[in-house]
Amino acid sequence: MKRVFSILGLSMMLLIGGLNVQEANATVFSATTAVVAVQDEGADAVMDDADTESFNQQLKKRFIEGGPVFMGIILLCLILGLAVAIERIVFLNLSTTNTKKLAQNVEDALNNGGVEEAKEVCRNTRGPVASIYYQGLDRADEGLEAAEKAVVSYGGVQMGQMEKNVSWISLFIALAPMLGFMGTVIGMIDAFDKIEAAGDMEPSLVARGIKIALLTTVFGLVVAIILQVFYNYIIAKIDSIVNDMEDASINLMDILFDYNKKK
Repeated sequence: MKRVFSILGLSMMLLIGGLNVQEANATVFSATTAVVAVQDEGADAVMDDADTESFNQQLKKRFIEGGPVFMGIILLCLILGLAVAIERIVFLNLSTTNTKKLAQNVEDALNNGGVEEAKEVCRNTRGPVASIYYQGLDRADEGLEAAEKAVVSYGGVQMGQMEKNVSWISLFIALAPMLGFMGTVIGMIDAFDKIEAAGDMEPSLVARGIKIALLTTVFGLVVAIILQVFYNYIIAKIDSIVNDMEDASINLMDILFDYNKKK
């Protein structure tokens, strides 16, 4: 979890820094555009100012209009979900190993220097496949059956480490749109309360409530879509590494079988 909080802090710093830079650039650009517009025609200055409003400013405006409570919680879901997703992606990319090259190196070390040299190759290689190879080689003297049991057992441990904290991403994927829909319901209730209190169906009375309802729904769905993309990538990466682990386990058993025959 320390890595998650470290990445979360870094993400917040980058987000704040990016917003400040974008705001500064937008301010300079808006001021320049306003000066040029005033020189040309005073009436067009306001329209130019509105047209040059950046996407970041529009996003902040809509976020504030959506209400601080639900929009803040939805934003928190996005930040936490991205922090966990980035931490998992970094971990999984560091766990990726060239299994064919590793298997060849282990086989060469096993034939030239024995089990200890092959274990040294595994110790110097990162990733779950190398760890599985090490556990199998560590039980090689007890027979192929003991080595296979060690590989299978430790493979389950490695798979659990790869799937660590992934369930939090799926939680935020489900939570963000539900919070958006809750904001929608509360906004509609507020709109109908105003209609009931006024006794008249005036658009100005219900406009704010309906806007809050729509904005919270949109932001909740956008957050869920973003996190879903990261979640699917992480699951696909885990499946790829698990397949490599299974192939490597079979490879290791063949290597140990051939080594025992030569002894």
